[in-house]
Amino acid sequence: MKCGVRFCGGCNPRYNRRAALEEIKARVTDVNFVNAVEGIPHDLLLVIGGCTNCCASYEQFDTKNGVLKMWDKTHIERIYDEIQKKI
Repeated sequence: MKCGVRFCGGCNPRYNRRAALEEIKARVTDVNFVNAVEGIPHDLLLVIGGCTNCCASYEQFDTKNGVLKMWDKTHIERIYDEIQKKI
């Protein structure tokens, strides 16, 4: 499974978004996490926002199994669970 990743611009991050992704990647080893690219379909899209606005646009990306959004490090467990359901 290929999961496109989209980060917000980082104007007001309240946690280390890259570290959150690395933690998710360490737990979900059978998913290929890649930078989301327009025009290339992804099985899943993970939008990682740095604050509650979670303002990163994602409508321009193609996804087969939907979009998961997180904006706090406490969401890591939920994201892990949601990805496991879609594998």
